Amino acid sequence: MSCESIRFWSGPAAVLVNRESFTQKVAIAVATATVVSVRTPPGHHVENALRPVALITGTSSGIGLAVAVKAARAGYRTVATMRDTAKAGDLLEAAAEAGVRVDVRRLDVVDRDSVAAAVAGVVADHGGLDVVVNNAGQGHVGTVEVDSVEDFRRTMEVNFFGVLHVTKEAMPHLRANRGRLVTVTSVGGVVGQPFNEAYCAAKFAVEGMMESLAPVAATQGVRVVVVEPGAVGSNFLENVSVGSELENGSGEGWRDAAGAAPMPYARALRSYLERSTVGLARAQTPDEVADHVLRVLSSDAPPFRVQTSDAARRLVGLKLVDTDGAAVTGVTAQWLRW
Repeated sequence: MSCESIRFWSGPAAVLVNRESFTQKVAIAVATATVVSVRTPPGHHVENALRPVALITGTSSGIGLAVAVKAARAGYRTVATMRDTAKAGDLLEAAAEAGVRVDVRRLDVVDRDSVAAAVAGVVADHGGLDVVVNNAGQGHVGTVEVDSVEDFRRTMEVNFFGVLHVTKEAMPHLRANRGRLVTVTSVGGVVGQPFNEAYCAAKFAVEGMMESLAPVAATQGVRVVVVEPGAVGSNFLENVSVGSELENGSGEGWRDAAGAAPMPYARALRSYLERSTVGLARAQTPDEVADHVLRVLSSDAPPFRVQTSDAARRLVGLKLVDTDGAAVTGVTAQWLRW
């Protein structure tokens, strides 16, 4: 495709592309991505007409960083958000190495005003919103007897209400463009795991909300997908919070109410942490998980539920017959055609 043909599309195509289906817009973006990033002369903002806009949360490291860079390489106008933009160094370095640009913006998922301002700013500056990837989250290790109620509330705020805040603000814009809502959850959103009561409760809540939303959003042309990684080797583990009574990783800090003796969970916690350490040796990379997210974005008809590895699929399959969610969402969608 020549630069002249691109300049032609940068005018009237703005109206034409808005009428295209989501997957057609993606196809156009992919076809023109290299040309736009390398050959388009300054001042010819072809991407404003052709490229779908993707907002991704939690992009300072790990899966979010990998998704942001890969989305930009695939032709999306990528808005990479994070709570603290001073931590954008790794993302910007990765984007530069990939030869792409990302639009870094502040978005704190637990702050509704921050979310509203970020979404409004993206729509104002880019003309709309086609994709949201809810990725921001935080792990938590603890157990209900020794965790405080505040530990549970904080974990729910980030992992559930944060997703709710972003989804609620984005949905009118996704509906307008018949876009795609992707949420990175976890196998912990299907299978409860030891010492993860608060975290799994939040992820179960996210999966329940999204499974309920999927058939409703589909009536407006919006695809809803949850992506379920297993173990991932990323900086996510550095941000895992621990129960307010847990003083060190061995569990010896867990004491009874009188402070006289270690709680009986210490040995079980040590076993869990040792097993988790071994499991990390076989963990997926953030790039591998991001590849699954990008496939969801490029697919004409992605399933509701996507596991990112054979191990994740086997674990989810222990509990679910309907591992991709097609059977359940197929049934509930019929309820809306009564």
